Amino acid sequence: MDSLDLIRTFREVASHGSFSRAASKLDVSKATVSKYIAELESRLGVRLLNRSTRAVSLTDAGSLLLERSKPMMEMFEDTQAEVQEHASRPTGRLRLSAPLGAGHGDLPKLVGEFMGHYPDVSISLHLTNRNIDMAEEGIDLALHFGPIEDENLIVRKLARRSLVVCASPIYWKKHGKPAHPSELTEHDTLTHSRLGPHPQWRFEVDGKPFDVQVKTRMDANESAALIQVALQGFGLIYMPEMLVQPHIDHGELVPVLQAYTRNDMWLSAAYLQRRHNSAALRALLDFLEMRFGREGKSAR
Repeated sequence: MDSLDLIRTFREVASHGSFSRAASKLDVSKATVSKYIAELESRLGVRLLNRSTRAVSLTDAGSLLLERSKPMMEMFEDTQAEVQEHASRPTGRLRLSAPLGAGHGDLPKLVGEFMGHYPDVSISLHLTNRNIDMAEEGIDLALHFGPIEDENLIVRKLARRSLVVCASPIYWKKHGKPAHPSELTEHDTLTHSRLGPHPQWRFEVDGKPFDVQVKTRMDANESAALIQVALQGFGLIYMPEMLVQPHIDHGELVPVLQAYTRNDMWLSAAYLQRRHNSAALRALLDFLEMRFGREGKSAR
């Protein structure tokens, strides 16, 4: 049995000077109280209470335990109340991870908006493109773009997100626009490092996957670098529309092949377990669903 329960029982007996009154206060039987006290004395190897048919009094060891256990029990009860508050009211710090490119999209604005709604919640935002172990690194929620292969994670789809092939007007003027994905083999591309030295881009042609091996002029592990090089006219990029939409809106990048880009890509939130999540995490999940629109259900 838990040592804290034993000490709490001892303190009630000492406070009331009676096993019966302590049992009533703790809502347990007198026999249970007696058992707990005997167990505590056995663990400590010393008698804590003098017992008679009419009274209960403290031994010297019992007086010491009563005095020394007071701040410990007060700290535990205060901590317990604070922890329980995490379950009932959004509070505390959440550790959130997302791909590097998300730092240049709407995510920082959304995080700020969430903190405005929940002033007692703090956020630690970690932007990375490497695979992370959420348990080992203490991540509460991970945002992913595309499939999530880890079967140990709970995945909640937030919104379908389109991919877009685009380049600068300068590039299109010099090289011409492709009319079909197969024509991309003749173009310079700027690719993500995770695709390796022989990158392939996937499209959909007649409802079926269509892979094109492209010639990479430059690769990088961060989308923002590829976007900046594309703006200078050095090649095509193929990435989530949300990362390049401001440049498209300003005419700095021009999309092509919209009829062929894949439409099975989702922005998803992943977390470790369904039960006993903090109120802050539940609030963040609900907020993200509300903001992105509930376009999907939990994948698992």
